[in-house]
Amino acid sequence: MTNKTLFSLAAGALLLLSAVQTFSAEKQSVRPEVGAALQAAQKSLAAKQYQEAEASIAKAEAVGKLSSYEQYVVARLKSSAAIGKGDYKGALAAYEQVIASPELPAAEKVSTLDSYVKLAYAAKDYARTADAIQKYKAAGGTAAETLGLYAQSLYLAGKYKEAGAELSSQIGAQEAAGKRPSDTQLQLLASCALKQNDMNAYVAALEKIVVFTPKKEYWLDLVLRTAGKPGFSNNLDLDVYRLRRVTGTMEKSNDYMEAAQLALQAGYPGEAQKFVDEGYQKKLLGTGDEASRQQRLKDLVTRKLAEDKATLAEGEKAAASQPAGDALVSTGLNYVAYGQADKGIPLMEQGVKKGGLKAAEQAKLHLGYAYLVAGKKDQAIKAFSAVQGNDGARDLARLWTLLLRSAVPAR
Repeated sequence: MTNKTLFSLAAGALLLLSAVQTFSAEKQSVRPEVGAALQAAQKSLAAKQYQEAEASIAKAEAVGKLSSYEQYVVARLKSSAAIGKGDYKGALAAYEQVIASPELPAAEKVSTLDSYVKLAYAAKDYARTADAIQKYKAAGGTAAETLGLYAQSLYLAGKYKEAGAELSSQIGAQEAAGKRPSDTQLQLLASCALKQNDMNAYVAALEKIVVFTPKKEYWLDLVLRTAGKPGFSNNLDLDVYRLRRVTGTMEKSNDYMEAAQLALQAGYPGEAQKFVDEGYQKKLLGTGDEASRQQRLKDLVTRKLAEDKATLAEGEKAAASQPAGDALVSTGLNYVAYGQADKGIPLMEQGVKKGGLKAAEQAKLHLGYAYLVAGKKDQAIKAFSAVQGNDGARDLARLWTLLLRSAVPAR
């Protein structure tokens, strides 16, 4: 409970006291025997003598047959005394009587409900807090601090499905208005999904988190969970490493070894060299017990690189003569890996247009990646949006789009 909220509770208690202090001047009357006891209770409250106040309130109740207004004043005094003693349970019971009373002035209903919400939250009665917030909102309450407790209260009450729905609604409204959701909202949304063991909802929450908080640990979790989905094609393993390299989530020597080997197998020695060079720069390669094996891989990449560059132009001609566009897409992507996007992208575009592709959706994914590497953000997003299928290419295309939205530079 924050100091600000506690202050709000104290202010609510003072509001109750001020209302009680004027009860004798109200148009409605209080019988003398009841009024004397209530005035004594009021003086005790002012002196912070809460037990004495409760004793005086009990005397007023003992008179019997209290009118509606007398019951209302008693409930207000009871709530003030209970708050003073730190008796949240007793204060909440009294507050409920105040709120339900027909004597509660309409002008005070919202402020009273506001205090009731914060009292329930302080009492850790989260189910009651959530219910009270709904009443507060229905009565016209608009305080952001109070309304902001709703999703948290649902979550703390164990109502994870309802909390997730509320958070999704809040986050969606903020996104539509061009505003940034808070980290608390995003983290709670993810936690709601985990509490329900709903991995699809958790991944969806992670996708929102990385847009607004693109930290490595969130990206790694999201990428690995995406790649671990049923039906995700092994042919996209290199694409996963491409995404991990750009998001800075390759942190083990084996990551760089496997990525470089996959790039070589796919016919992209220029890309393999990028993985190897970065691994050495990070000192993840070239040290330890595996240093000699890593050096052999580095030497292999260097040799393949020289061989590939010597036959690159010849390979381009051969690709153009093929009836399908696969070779053009592959050759074009190879040029992009060498830093020649201006030459590689047109070849890839020709290949996709030519058709007859063995893996058309993966080809579209690679074209989007090429645009991204070239810094052509709008074209990349357009290409990624065209990727379909259920082999994982579409999922990766969505992650690349999220990466572009989070403004993480391509490498």
